[in-house]
Amino acid sequence: MSAKHHRLSRRAFLKSAAATGIAAVAAEVHARGKDAPIPDASEVTDPKAYENVFTACDMCFNRCAVIARVNGEGQDRKILKLDPNPKCSKSRGMLCARGNAGVALINSPDRLTRPLLRTGPRGGNLWRPISWEEALDRTAQAMREIGARYSRCGMLFTAGADTQSRFVHRFAEAYGSFNITSHESLCLLSVNRAFMDTFGEVPQVDLLHCDHIVMLGANRFESLVMPDSADLMQAVRRGAKLVVLDPRCTKTAEAAAEWHAIRPGTDLAFLLALCRVILEEDLYDRAWIESNTHGLEALRAHVASCTPAWAEQETGIKAAHIVRAARELAAAAPRAVVYPGRRSSDYEDSTQIRRGFAVVNALLANFDRPGGLMSTPAVKLRDIPFEAPWFDDNPADRVDAGRVPLLFNDEGSFVLTRDAVLSGQPYPVKGWFIYKTNPMGTAPDREKTAAMMRSLDFIVSVDIMMSDTAFMSDIVLPAPCYLERDDPLFVLQGGPAGPCILTRNRVVPPPGECRPVFDVVKALAGKLDIGNAFDFTLHELRERQLESFPGLKTTLEEDGVFEPSPALYGLKKGRPYKTPSGRIELYSTLYQQKGLDPLPVYTPPAAVPADSFVLVAGRTACITQTQSQNNRLLAEFAGTNTLWIHPAAAARLGIGNGDEVTVRSSVGTEHLRAELTKGIRPDTVYMHSGFGALASGPGLAAGTGASIAALFESAYDALCGNAALHTTRVTVQRREGAA
Repeated sequence: MSAKHHRLSRRAFLKSAAATGIAAVAAEVHARGKDAPIPDASEVTDPKAYENVFTACDMCFNRCAVIARVNGEGQDRKILKLDPNPKCSKSRGMLCARGNAGVALINSPDRLTRPLLRTGPRGGNLWRPISWEEALDRTAQAMREIGARYSRCGMLFTAGADTQSRFVHRFAEAYGSFNITSHESLCLLSVNRAFMDTFGEVPQVDLLHCDHIVMLGANRFESLVMPDSADLMQAVRRGAKLVVLDPRCTKTAEAAAEWHAIRPGTDLAFLLALCRVILEEDLYDRAWIESNTHGLEALRAHVASCTPAWAEQETGIKAAHIVRAARELAAAAPRAVVYPGRRSSDYEDSTQIRRGFAVVNALLANFDRPGGLMSTPAVKLRDIPFEAPWFDDNPADRVDAGRVPLLFNDEGSFVLTRDAVLSGQPYPVKGWFIYKTNPMGTAPDREKTAAMMRSLDFIVSVDIMMSDTAFMSDIVLPAPCYLERDDPLFVLQGGPAGPCILTRNRVVPPPGECRPVFDVVKALAGKLDIGNAFDFTLHELRERQLESFPGLKTTLEEDGVFEPSPALYGLKKGRPYKTPSGRIELYSTLYQQKGLDPLPVYTPPAAVPADSFVLVAGRTACITQTQSQNNRLLAEFAGTNTLWIHPAAAARLGIGNGDEVTVRSSVGTEHLRAELTKGIRPDTVYMHSGFGALASGPGLAAGTGASIAALFESAYDALCGNAALHTTRVTVQRREGAA
């Protein structure tokens, strides 16, 4: 399969991406509907025969439905084009720039194609190709020795957002380790914690039918989440009011009716003031609140002193704007929402901040109703169960257990796990199995992650390219990308479109000796005498899943997507919420029982020294953390990152637009170009995440831009251990003598 068969010009890519971008087609998709016929690919191919293969994108966690246009046989099989699947309501029949650029993975010169063994010091870039049999034997032997010497919990398992990550979790359980982490503890767990503890579940959002949206920190027109990004565009187009509070002017803020440059870390002050106005002015649905919530009077007393004037002093947003925001939200309720996003709320009290999000939404009586927050319909696929073995010599719990009071046992906290590994307490962890995630590029304090990796006896990474994390490993195993493998069926929630079931089928053969992680863990399980956990093939698992719904197999074969169409609203009517009180908990009885603040308590952020800035991060529409930085098509749109800095602050420091600057925190130093903009607060600077791979990294990514992971400090949320990225303070100075 030659590279020329996969060459796609920038012009063609632009045309393709534009044709399927959110702004261009959102209205068309909704008008066309999911019953439209599958379009052909004649506009981008020659008259040669091609076939359609149903798959799902994996360029970010959205997993939008895709139709691959393919021709050729065997190793000559090639992708002509990737198109969105119009049958999939969850992805709104769209495919973004990242999704279109998936074709660039196929013949990237940086693909891993053979197992590699480290032959020099860790991080020394000395490798020897080895056979799969040797790689698996060495890995199994290392895991066997670690389990015997340190207990089975001496192995840590970390998997990224991938449909085969479930097999890594299953492998960890079969091996006997409690220590499993994911990327989510770096960004999402405090949101989940807060909403679960308030509503008893993590709700979806019905932006499509919403009339008034307040977004704090989220950037849905650039950091894309489907269907929210498309539905928000539709809502704004039909006249819904969007208000954005963010330290910087994002793409979403540019499209909003109002942008308020809120002081970082003061979100909860704004939210508590909203509560006060709504309660004091009796702007809520009293009957609904009395029937569905717990703790109204306690909340009323709690926010009595949280006046808009007080919130103005904390947030920098005028009191009159806060009062108006509360009144307009209440007037639009229940078709109004404080969007449960993240980013400007990554602090040591993030769970309490996000509890504030949940409480305001509860006062809007918007839960389980159109235009508000949605309960998640239960759609389950049949599985092949197994019973995990018990090991008497294992410790009692996770290595990070007990360090915060509301830790998610199935996710843990990467930051706290790393601390435990480095300290060796409460017990040693000496091995690490990593699949399709890059903590060296995404976790705060990169040098601390490197120190953790240097402290381990054995690390194996399974990935498609040599990430900074793989570079620090002992064995690197080459995996196929999502277009080169079959996967289990999976369920996606689509908000007001309802849930759907997608299939991912192999489109083209993988290069070299790549093997999916299912094959890897199945083989390792056999060598470790736990093969009963994987006594099935992937095909057998899929056949079992296809038994879940009548017509599922036929529909997936014909459309690539199956939509069960359950009821979407009124799911909680007459039913208790999954909280201790059986109601939406404005006042948390769980927190009260644990001796925690049962109502969201505001903690003012630490003052920013006159010579420093708050560092905040986010994503572009073309970059997903570090996984897409090395994509040659996307690199033409987002080749590097810059440091956003306000002109007044830059002038004070003698920095001009485009000057190279040095950014320092307590844990690292990075260099990049300054971008002067009034679209950011003078006390704040901003960088896109996903850049700054070490020189060891692959091709385009190596040494490009600055790493946010090298600068962020290792603070964490006091309740659930979520990384508290935006507590980091940095200094900025012009780099003298730089070109």
